Amino acid sequence: MSDRSARQKHVWRAQIILATADGCGTTEIMRRSGKAKPVVWRWQARFMAQGVDGLLRDKTRRPGKPPLPATTVQKVIDLVTGPPPGETTQWTGRMLAKTVGISLRSVQRILEAHKLVPHRVRAFKLSNDPKFAEKLRDVVGLYVDPPAHAVVLSVDEKSQIQALDRTQPGLPMKPGRAGTMTHDYKRNGTTTLFAALNVLDGTVIGRNMKRHRHQEFIRFLSEVDAQVPKRKSIHAIIDNYATHKHPKVQKWLAKNPRWTFHFTPTSASWLNCRRGLFRQTHQQAP
Repeated sequence: MSDRSARQKHVWRAQIILATADGCGTTEIMRRSGKAKPVVWRWQARFMAQGVDGLLRDKTRRPGKPPLPATTVQKVIDLVTGPPPGETTQWTGRMLAKTVGISLRSVQRILEAHKLVPHRVRAFKLSNDPKFAEKLRDVVGLYVDPPAHAVVLSVDEKSQIQALDRTQPGLPMKPGRAGTMTHDYKRNGTTTLFAALNVLDGTVIGRNMKRHRHQEFIRFLSEVDAQVPKRKSIHAIIDNYATHKHPKVQKWLAKNPRWTFHFTPTSASWLNCRRGLFRQTHQQAP
């Protein structure tokens, strides 16, 4: 067994048999071959039953499971890319496995191999505004290259905000103890948050009002107008909500010529960067 080109598995198997022939005990054979006790016993028994040929040949193993037929794979793909049965909203792995007659893991492998994710849905909305490109360039132009001596504001409202309060006062945080609050709360109606985000420096002018009408919108515009320096013009990016186009709002704009409204395209309010502000406000709400 000094041949360096011999397969190592044949070498250590031969070492077990030679050490056995020398009368070595199991512990010594384990030390010489570097193998565990069950391995030593297995190859001693193989040599006694099959001789040298048994040392040179690995025991045959049962073949693994055959791959799924292509028709079965295609059936899973056809089902998952089609409508789900009955009143269910989406296919699940267990539903597919039961329908096709295969295991859940097989379904999971098929979905992974074809990059199909039936549990995920991405929302979208295409704008049908005939002036989409024109309005897009107008709004993006304000972000990229705002006019000189002007303030660009992203204006909008977030309505139906629940005004919640805890049923009992909690204790403030102190060293070694977290702040406390009751698990339940009481409702105090709803409120509407009016906000104007300065796209240049990130400052926000906000106000809460009970209702969401043109009257409240005009009051908010007047409040913003009072806080912006008089020497600057104001460019407001807003969506197409009916309140923003109310005749009385138009009259207010005529009396305040330093204001200019820039409407986002229909179904494209994502162009208004205040969306991120409202999303953050919603996540921080109690």
